[in-house]
Amino acid sequence: MAVGMREDVIEITKPRTDKREYRRIVLPNSLEVLLISDPETDKCAASMDVGVGAFSDPKGLEGLAHFLEHMLFYASEKYPKEDSYSKYITEHGGSTNAFTSSEHTNYFFDVNTDCFEEALDRFAQFFIKPLMSPDATMREIKAVDSEHQKNLLSDGWRMNQLHKHLSAEGHPYHKFSTGSWDTLEVRPKAKGLDTRQELLKFYEENYSANLMHLVIYSKDSLDKSERLVQSKFQEIRNIDRIRTHFSGQPCTAEHLQILVKTVPIKQGHKLRVIWPITPGIRHYMEGPTRYLGHLIGHEGEGSLFYILKKLGWATSLSAGESDSTFEFSFFRVVIDLTDAGHEHFEDIVGLLFKFILLLQQAGPCKWIFDELSAICETGFHYQDKTRPIDYVVNVAMNMQHYPPEDWLVGSSLPSKFNASIIQSFLNELTPLNVRIFWESTMFQGHTDTSEPWYGTAYSLEKIDGSLIQKWMDQAPVEDLHLPAPNVFIPTDLSLKHALEKTKLPTLLRKSPYSRLWYKPDTTFSSPKAYVKIDFNCPYSGASPESELLTDVFTRLLTDYLNEYAYHAQVAGLYYNISNTSSGFQVTVFGYNHKLRVLLEAVIEKIANFEVKPDRFCVIKELVTKELQNLKFQQPYQQAMYYCSLMLQDQTWPWNDTLELLPHIEVDHLLKFYPLMLSRTFLECYVAGNIEPTEAESMIKLVEDIFYNGPKPLSQALFASQHLTNRVVRLDKGKHYIYTREGLNPSDENSALHHYIQVHQDDFLLNVKLQLFALTAKQPAFHQLRSVEQLGYITVLLQRNDFGVLGVQFIIQSTAKDPKHIDSRVEEFLKMFESKLYEMADDEFKSNVTALIDMKLEKHKNLREESRFYWREIFDGTLKFDRREHEVEALKKLTKKDLIEFFDEHIKAGAPLKKSLSVQVYGSSHSAECKAHQNEPVEQHVVRVEDIFSFRRSHELYGSFKGGLGFMKL
Repeated sequence: MAVGMREDVIEITKPRTDKREYRRIVLPNSLEVLLISDPETDKCAASMDVGVGAFSDPKGLEGLAHFLEHMLFYASEKYPKEDSYSKYITEHGGSTNAFTSSEHTNYFFDVNTDCFEEALDRFAQFFIKPLMSPDATMREIKAVDSEHQKNLLSDGWRMNQLHKHLSAEGHPYHKFSTGSWDTLEVRPKAKGLDTRQELLKFYEENYSANLMHLVIYSKDSLDKSERLVQSKFQEIRNIDRIRTHFSGQPCTAEHLQILVKTVPIKQGHKLRVIWPITPGIRHYMEGPTRYLGHLIGHEGEGSLFYILKKLGWATSLSAGESDSTFEFSFFRVVIDLTDAGHEHFEDIVGLLFKFILLLQQAGPCKWIFDELSAICETGFHYQDKTRPIDYVVNVAMNMQHYPPEDWLVGSSLPSKFNASIIQSFLNELTPLNVRIFWESTMFQGHTDTSEPWYGTAYSLEKIDGSLIQKWMDQAPVEDLHLPAPNVFIPTDLSLKHALEKTKLPTLLRKSPYSRLWYKPDTTFSSPKAYVKIDFNCPYSGASPESELLTDVFTRLLTDYLNEYAYHAQVAGLYYNISNTSSGFQVTVFGYNHKLRVLLEAVIEKIANFEVKPDRFCVIKELVTKELQNLKFQQPYQQAMYYCSLMLQDQTWPWNDTLELLPHIEVDHLLKFYPLMLSRTFLECYVAGNIEPTEAESMIKLVEDIFYNGPKPLSQALFASQHLTNRVVRLDKGKHYIYTREGLNPSDENSALHHYIQVHQDDFLLNVKLQLFALTAKQPAFHQLRSVEQLGYITVLLQRNDFGVLGVQFIIQSTAKDPKHIDSRVEEFLKMFESKLYEMADDEFKSNVTALIDMKLEKHKNLREESRFYWREIFDGTLKFDRREHEVEALKKLTKKDLIEFFDEHIKAGAPLKKSLSVQVYGSSHSAECKAHQNEPVEQHVVRVEDIFSFRRSHELYGSFKGGLGFMKL
């Protein structure tokens, strides 16, 4: 062991099924490290959690900690080339990011295993000798400002800041923490401050090894990892900085017993009832906040939500601890209200306090705690393996708060029942301690002040305990009670032995009514299963009306099942019913022991569907608000939506649906439901800890219910009815432009979605496209975001529409209009062209190797594997061994092949290129929007005036679904 290195042998609690090895070490500079050895991993990862965050921002430099987090990515003395860290990570199959919270800043990355050592060396330089050049500093302030601009009209950010604003000014919780051009450039300059000097000073004073916690996830042995960490991180300086403790409560008496009425951006009503409480982390073994969150947030019969739902007043409810540090914390109950619920605000608050009173009178129940503890224990010991990058971040954050033996556990294993501790937490949820935030667009024009950073309108009034008592007294008398014992807790966690070690899904059963694909668990050794049944219903997607009615049908089913299936969800068994463009899907996933019980309940509800008029009205109101709120989507999301609408045949615009909504009634759904199910085909996938006979009997049962009863609900599809996925084939040599003004006149952000269509699924072309995307991704980000500062959201991604593939540039900006951004994308492609032509052979080979490694990466868990195979089934491509074929194609690929591919399909001005730009103009560029639409265009450019005329007048690619994929069986 290296001199001065401390290594205490501590038994770290880990899941019974976890084969990984763990070791805690402390370097001579006091950096505390957790080493994780996983010989099976395909990716290595690291996370550094620095115990300094936004609470440490100097006064008048709001957002400095967040700005520093951005700046450390740029360059270091050892690796001075700008963005070379991110380029290295991306080109070696990895990803990298960071986030700033109130008391922490977390940096993390993952990368292919053979490149971990160099990646780690580059990462370590963040904390040893970063370079923060004056030029980069000025540019990155614009990126921070662009990030803030993106958040300005987001209700989540707005309400969070309002909660902070209504707290003690002297407490750091009160601060604005994102940062903006105003806080990092304009105001400091006015005071004679140099932001870069303040940035360097903040780094020097706060980034000390003794405040850092590092997690390393590697394929190597613990001994080898230990030597690696010692060599890479020992140079981080330790100034023995004392951790700042932000003591005191953010909410003093003037910030309690308040009712705040506030106006959100989106349509709807929301109630947030908040109490400052003792931080739950101080009693994490006793789990008081988890116990209270479990009961107050319960959705089973007799729960608060069950009653509010029955009265037609609420559509969702959540409860639990949030915004917690070791010094202070909050317990929140958040309720989404219906219009009727908004009118009954006082009754709802009264019912909430009546439920809390019920808990106080009942006292903490040991059997409920024991049940919750058992569920948590099973969940911990049978947890799915996650991506290493997610795992290291989670553990590094835990290291700041928990003793080493509980670094992997955190607060997830409440095991000590202590009635007095639970009771003391319950006693904090009183009318004397409450903050009520009531959000509604109905308050527009009825507020008297606004929050300074986001401009959120609100009014505040004091409320006392007697008023809440009055609301409790006048609230309706309802049968609120504690939940019944949970029948879904699994007791059989044994593993079935797959007879054949099937590597890929097989077609287990086929009939005129269904196909069953089956894949036993041969990898994860987990007592879980995954079942998906896709109801292909031709009548379902035939028009905007039928798609809308299918949506309402699936939501009503979920609504009816809620109080029953909620117990299953608590016990780790989940289900989902969602509409698709061609029908609807039922998914059930979790512990296999009682999975069939839940599946049968779902199928029974579908087969005996009824329309309850009161619930129909609630769902109709909910769908109406959701559609109305689409206009508040980020502009880049609007651009992506228009692109999908242009490319995907038989898709309907949401404004058509919104127009129909006021006119649909109970009767329409009553008539539509039997028609929808009258002709249907079931595409089924069953995977995991289930034997083939069980899988077959499950699907046979579903078939019997729908097709073989005395009065069959469904018949087989005619050959002519099998559904397809058709995609518009853009004309070669054409560049289409579709221009729209942003849907929200208050949003200054503009967006560009620049799409290049390449080919229909083909192994060789696929890997050429993927290799281009891998090599161009980081240079695009560097040029368009870091250098040109077009906008915080700047990405290059691959796109796959049912097996039709291409690439897309997505950029959102307040700085430049979409036409300008489009020209910069073209300019980038010209610049990249020369980089590609000049690429060294070893760099090309390195990129190919990285892509091969990415393809050979094993699935982490059953859900990830199932989603991968389901995509092949849903698209109709059915290439379950796709990865192996694409790896073979990659091994034969030459640099010349890649250049020829680029020249034909991607290059700016390529004669056969097919591209489409969707340009969404924000309010700050509305004048340019009008001017640009009247400008003449080049011969190869086609302006699209109407999406549906465009779609009707273009050829379509052949469909894999219902086509070749179907016939070859």
